Amino acid sequence: MRKPAIPQMERKPAGATSRRDFLAAGALGGLGAALPVHPALCEEKTPIPRGKAEHVIMLWLGGGASQIDTWDPKRRGDPKKKTAGSAYDSIPTAIDGAGVCEHLHRSAPLLDRAVLLRSVHHEVIDEHAAAVNRMHTGRPTCGTVVYPSIGSVVAHKLGKPAEAIPPYVLMGYPNLTRGPGFLGAKHGFIYLTDTETGPAGLQRNPSISALRQGRREALLGRLRKSYLERRRGDTAVRDYSDAGVAGLRLAGPEFMGAFALDKEPAGLRESYGSEFGQRCLLARRLVERGVRFIEVAHNLNFINGTGWDTHNEGQRNQHILIRELDKAFSTLVTDLEKRSMLEKTLILISTEFGRPPGFDGRGGRGHQSKTFSLVLAGGGLKSGQVVGQSDELGQKILSEPVSIPDLFATVYNAVGIDPAGDLYAANRPVPLTDQGKPLGKLFT
Repeated sequence: MRKPAIPQMERKPAGATSRRDFLAAGALGGLGAALPVHPALCEEKTPIPRGKAEHVIMLWLGGGASQIDTWDPKRRGDPKKKTAGSAYDSIPTAIDGAGVCEHLHRSAPLLDRAVLLRSVHHEVIDEHAAAVNRMHTGRPTCGTVVYPSIGSVVAHKLGKPAEAIPPYVLMGYPNLTRGPGFLGAKHGFIYLTDTETGPAGLQRNPSISALRQGRREALLGRLRKSYLERRRGDTAVRDYSDAGVAGLRLAGPEFMGAFALDKEPAGLRESYGSEFGQRCLLARRLVERGVRFIEVAHNLNFINGTGWDTHNEGQRNQHILIRELDKAFSTLVTDLEKRSMLEKTLILISTEFGRPPGFDGRGGRGHQSKTFSLVLAGGGLKSGQVVGQSDELGQKILSEPVSIPDLFATVYNAVGIDPAGDLYAANRPVPLTDQGKPLGKLFT
């Protein structure tokens, strides 16, 4: 297993050969000299076509959404009798033979634009923080290196859409898991708490005139330049400085205009629904302006007391969360489609793990990570299909297991990023995924 990389980011010099390239070439060269040539060994597998999506919207169901109560329903259970099974009835969908929970009735007829991943798995069970990290970075936690989040990697690889538009926006929880890791501050997120006005830190105080603001920025610019000249080798300080300059550019109307949700038709805003839905509407408006990656969290208000972490009484009002998700997701899909943006926008519905089919002492569910479900929609994928099959209670994977590295490789491939590529920390290569392979059937 590769040793963790040093947490300092630099791009690989053009034409440079990494240590891994050198070793791989040497190993292959040695094999070539030692072994006879066999035609079958010389045949190359057909490469998986690179996707052409330009944006990712990740809907994050924090807490661990139950796969058998949403995207992979099983026989009906009974919490009072402690009979294992789904909490709700199943309804048919646009994917032949694939049902979903009855509370997803708006999304069900639209799933020909989506892919149901019913065999996602990892080994983190009882630790939410570690599982959240796994689902945001694609890797286990490591004490010697902080890996970048999927949002930061997409932002880094695809780049800024424009000087006044950020590549990565977070409407969730601003912790290390969502951050840029060794990529540095300039590949971090813009954090939003208010969908109506935008980031408070980017707005000029009404008591400060534009002229006065300009003088302040000019003074700050001179101080920043002087400081950086004295500390030319301090990349951390330079990254922080660059992030500050970028923040000032974002204060203009090009980005801040995205938050004028009142300009949208009242009927459309109503279709999106609750605060979570309004954030999904904002995500669409941000995509229109070019933002590369947007995370929208759906456990903001803990409607059922626990969000998607449905232990004990949390299970009782889980249907409210599912209905909110259904309303927002279905409207987002149709809204993007009407604007000819769905093929260019990959929607990922993700969570840290699933839930077991049994019920605890007060009718809730525990944690399960060996089998759970996610959804991909749009993004130019070969949609209208199911990947993977779980057993009769959604506890074990029967076919097509999808690892977290495979999931990440699939997302990267969808947006045109080579999943077999590297990031670079000080000149040392860090594989983009932990040996993940994109799901070929979604691209060919």
